[in-house]
Amino acid sequence: MSGVQNCGVSAEDADIRVDRWFRRHFPELKHGRLEKLLRTGQIRVDGGRVKSSTRLAAGQVLRIPPLGADSGGERRIGHEEVNGKDRAWINSLVLHADDDVIALNKPSGIAVQGGSGVGRHIDGLLAGLVPPEAERPKLLHRLDRDTSGVLLVARRAAVAARLGKVFRGRDAAKSYWALVVGVPSPREGTVKDFLMKSAGQDGYEKVVADAAMGKLAVTDYRVIDAAGRKAAWLLLRPRTGRTHQLRVHCAGMGTPIAGDRKYGGERAILDGTPSPGELHLHAHSITLPHPSGGTLTVTAPLPGKVRRSWEFFGFDADREEK
Repeated sequence: MSGVQNCGVSAEDADIRVDRWFRRHFPELKHGRLEKLLRTGQIRVDGGRVKSSTRLAAGQVLRIPPLGADSGGERRIGHEEVNGKDRAWINSLVLHADDDVIALNKPSGIAVQGGSGVGRHIDGLLAGLVPPEAERPKLLHRLDRDTSGVLLVARRAAVAARLGKVFRGRDAAKSYWALVVGVPSPREGTVKDFLMKSAGQDGYEKVVADAAMGKLAVTDYRVIDAAGRKAAWLLLRPRTGRTHQLRVHCAGMGTPIAGDRKYGGERAILDGTPSPGELHLHAHSITLPHPSGGTLTVTAPLPGKVRRSWEFFGFDADREEK
């Protein structure tokens, strides 16, 4: 059927129900229509029929029929959909590749997976990383559209399933670099909040602190360098993986991430800097047990726009993380 797409289940989406997966990635799809598509077998997982309550595993593939313009449009995924230009582009992002894992340096401005109004995205280009006859690679985790940095991909579903347990068990240590407005006090510490998604007054979804309804979010932070009281370079190490966690925590300390109007408003705009509207949040490194043994550590250099802001404040962007 023309327009049918196949979406891989990332490690961070593992163990959630099918209906919740669709609410996360295809929010416009109404529950009643979803149930009909499941009941008639038009939506399948690894070729088999499933119910809305079925829990997904990392590496599984959902078959999704055309959903129409009112459900986010077509977001096709497959080897034949990756043209030569996109194949070259996705391969230019490779930081590390072995028999099990591929690490990409994701640019800001491109979504990791499809969603409302999303056409081109990383997940839709992963087939370009391997020959046409090879198994399609699987996402292991996600980054926000405007966050750059290390993004890990499993070469095979079996590897994705094993590493899914690593991510769910929080055995993957992630480090982020952020340029924030102001300097937090104290200069090193831990932020804890209960966070939940909420519809903002402008109609757009935001993440807010809610002690009664939210889920625990924990972030360790440390100031690496500072430019007086105007800006600081933070090392952020999330212990949990809530949506927009780092952005909310930085704003909550009174030091929003530079360029983050969503949570910092106009205060987040550092006038005079090279790219004041760019979100200055970068997934700098990740360390985790390698599926074939030992430990894998991957580090991503700062992208050009963000790097120029580091240089603007006299920060050494090549300094090793400690």
